[in-house]
Amino acid sequence: MSVEGSEDIEGLKRVSAAVVEALRTMFDRLKPGMTTLELDAIGAAVLKRHGAKPAPKLCYGFPYATMISINEEVAHGMPSDRIIRDGDLVNIDISAELGGYFSDTGYTMPVGAGNRKAERLCRASKQALAEALKVARHGRRIRDVEKAVRKVAQKYGFSVIENLVGHGVGRHLHEEPQNIPCWGDRRDERRFVEGTVLTIEPFLSTGPKRVFDKGDGWTVMTKPGNLTAQFEHTIIITRGEPIVLTAA
Repeated sequence: MSVEGSEDIEGLKRVSAAVVEALRTMFDRLKPGMTTLELDAIGAAVLKRHGAKPAPKLCYGFPYATMISINEEVAHGMPSDRIIRDGDLVNIDISAELGGYFSDTGYTMPVGAGNRKAERLCRASKQALAEALKVARHGRRIRDVEKAVRKVAQKYGFSVIENLVGHGVGRHLHEEPQNIPCWGDRRDERRFVEGTVLTIEPFLSTGPKRVFDKGDGWTVMTKPGNLTAQFEHTIIITRGEPIVLTAA
């Protein structure tokens, strides 16, 4: 989507406020002993109060309101009776539609204290997103996102998941430009364009560079024992700093 005026910006801000509140509320109420299905119900209630519709369900028939991934699960995790335990690394990805506009955000956090590797991974992934946002300017090459993310990953001694990428968003959950990479393709000469709405969402891991299907039709994962963290914002490209619609 390309923003055409203030009406578009206000519509995007409204749906972004809904997904941000849902995400914040879920993490505020997250505690060991609850199931991911119980956690999903919390997010669903917030979206409903805003009048927002869960985007994966609306666009692709995903059965639940939010996507919750734990430990070796990397993304698109299906809420279930899985119990969240102290020390687990939890990723929540929320996207929604409201008034014809879509927004998408994600956050990762370890449950409880003492998981230093998970905490360090989250710190690195959050920094990778911040560095990627510095690249997201009108006229800059889209593939420069990969350089920014990989530099942070290498600094911390982590890997980058290469087959999960950002995407355009706004009037649909997934739009052009597709494949906003955290990995390099020297043939990719696309550049960011002012007014474009998109997501940037680097995934950093403790080793793996690729994910595979879990077998439930949705969840992607790495082998047990590995951890992955993702942070995601929906933004509008400008000639200066991007407008971060999903900033808390």
